[in-house]
This record gives sequence, C-alpha cells and structure tokens, in this order.
Amino acid sequence: MEKIQKCPHYKKCGACQIHNLDYDSQLEFKMKKVVRLLGRFHYVEKIIGMQDPYHYRNKVQAAFGRDRQNRIISGVYQSSTHRIVPVDECLIEDKKADEIIVTIRKLLKSFKLKTFDENKMTGFLRHVLVKRGFLSGEIMVVLVTGSEEFKSKRSFLNALLERHPDITTIVQNINNKRTSLVLGEKSVTLYGDGVIKEQLCGYTFTISPKAFYQINPIQTEVLYNKAMEFADIKKSDIVIDAYCGTGTIGIIASKYAGHVYGVELNRDAVADAKKNAELNGIGNVDFIRADAGRYMVDISDEGLKADVVIMDPPRAGSDVRFLKSLVKLSPKKVVYISCNPETLARDLMFLSKNKYKIRKIQPVDMFPHTEHVECVVLLTKSETKT
Repeated sequence: MEKIQKCPHYKKCGACQIHNLDYDSQLEFKMKKVVRLLGRFHYVEKIIGMQDPYHYRNKVQAAFGRDRQNRIISGVYQSSTHRIVPVDECLIEDKKADEIIVTIRKLLKSFKLKTFDENKMTGFLRHVLVKRGFLSGEIMVVLVTGSEEFKSKRSFLNALLERHPDITTIVQNINNKRTSLVLGEKSVTLYGDGVIKEQLCGYTFTISPKAFYQINPIQTEVLYNKAMEFADIKKSDIVIDAYCGTGTIGIIASKYAGHVYGVELNRDAVADAKKNAELNGIGNVDFIRADAGRYMVDISDEGLKADVVIMDPPRAGSDVRFLKSLVKLSPKKVVYISCNPETLARDLMFLSKNKYKIRKIQPVDMFPHTEHVECVVLLTKSETKT
C-alpha cells in the first residue's frame, strides 16, 4: 500500500492522531489495540481497511472567524481548543465539500458579510456544514448564522449556486446562543427541499441537517453487511434495533426478519426513521420512541421475546441498566456494533458473566488516520449452539 500523503495541518489540527503512520501501519496499530482490549474474549479477525483511505468523510463542518490580521478564515478547531486552524483542503474530507466552503468564504468578503464573534455575540456566519451523498450525488449546504437577518440573501445564494450548480439544497440554521453546539434549534430552507437522499445497502435514506448519518459511507456498508452476516436473521425472527437513530440498521435488517422494532429516545430521529421506512415501502418495521432498556424490560415482563438484538450505542457504551434489561429479555443472539473498544470491553465483560458467550469479533476501520476503530461482535446465549 502506498505511503501516506503529507498533510500541512497535521501538527496544528490534531484530528488525525496517527497520520504520521503509513496506512498499513495504521491498521496494524488499530489491530493491536483491539486484540489488547478484546483478545481475552475471543479470537479477533483481521481488521477490514479501506482501499483508498482518503476523502472519505461525506459530512464536512467548518468554523468561520478572523485571524490576527482580521482576515476571514474557515477551518477546524484545534484539538482541545477553540482556536480555528485555517483549512482549504483536508485529506479525509470530501473534496467537493471543501471547495464549496472555500467559495462561501470568498463570497462573504464580496458581499460584505461578517463572521460571527462569539465574545461579542455579533456578526453573521458561525459555521458551514456540507453533507454529500456519495452515491446519489445530492449536496446539502447548511449556513449556521448568529441571526436570522441575511443581507443580500438572494444575490448571495445565486452567486453560490452559479459557482456550484450541483448543490441540491441550502438551509439557514440560526444559532444565537453561547454554546459549543454547532446547530441551533431553528432552520429555514432557502433553496431546494431542505433534505438530501442517499443510498446505503440498497435502501434510500433521507438526511436532514440534524440527522445522524454515518460519516464514511463506503465502510458503513462493510460494517452493516458484517453485522447482518453475524446476526444470520431468519424470516421468523423478531429483531430489536436498540439505539436505532434514523433507522438505517433496522431497515436493512427488515429484509431478513419477520419483524423489526427500532427503539430510540430522540424524537426527531424516530420521526426520520418512520419516514425512511415509508420511503422504502417497508411494512415489517415499527419505530418506537422509548428508552431501549426500559422497552426491553417491559416486553419481557409481558412475556414477549426477541430472537436478535442489534445494538449500536454511543462512544460511552451501554449502561448497566440497559445490559441488565438485555439479559432479562434473553435474546438468542446479540450483535454489538461499537465505536469504542474500551467501553466495548467493559460491556462484554458484563455480558460474558451473564449468560452470553462471545463468538466473533470483527474490527472495521471507519476513520483512517485517526485512533478510532469500530468493531462488530456476535454474542449468543451460552446454551445456544452455533
């Protein structure tokens, strides 16, 4: 595999912690990490890397501000700081998204629009978020502003669309609070439908400004196909998709299952999941707004069963309450998708002491050049033969 391309921002940015290693060495580093943390549970399969580990991020986010010479800059926050590192092109970000952000920065000067000053709480543009469907080709641009007033709005949009006619939709998101959150509560669609669509594993998904969608679409297909392989779902199986988000995993699992129940606490995510099921014409999926652990306890108390539970928790992993509810429900199989092998090791220790045996562990490199590594793990009830 070729040597890594050099990044001029590597030492200042801090986002790509292992960019100094060539890609083969990166995979070796991650493999050793997973084996060290999870090897005590089961043999770890060889990590699945990318054929081309560059420009894989379909979501690009840039902060806007000014440098010491009062020039408009855009880029990323330096690791552990609120200092903007100016970036025109990033080796892991989508090239088209980077081009759009540079164009917007130049247009600000032309239209005499100011960047937002977080100390004075004045100015206009705070952030730009670009999401691109790699398969659909659709592009969303979100302009995050400190106020709703948008001077020369129509002319600005026309200038942006003239330079990038492939933009599908433009949204203005208003964030006028002192917060580290990028997006505010209110969004206004300025051009197009306010959403884009993208294909994943043969299904179509709607992506809104706030919707969570996996950042690396190429490796997401690898990850989810491996999860389906491990789950080996039968047509008679009842499947629970815990932490279901906007329903991607549950919808993909519906192809194989008798019925899928996706459970998620976030109201907006559940609404998006229901729309995605309708968009794909799927009738054997129900999405429920509830705490996944509480839901599993409730259906267990009612005497109901699930054959397979697929869980994809956040980096913090699952809490003990959820894991106890999982054990109480007692599905035949659990497929655990994890973005943090440290918390995964903790949760596997709990489950291995409570009726479950780890059968397969597969690492997947979702984020080349960073320390992060995803894993898919298959667990079965101890008395179940495989």
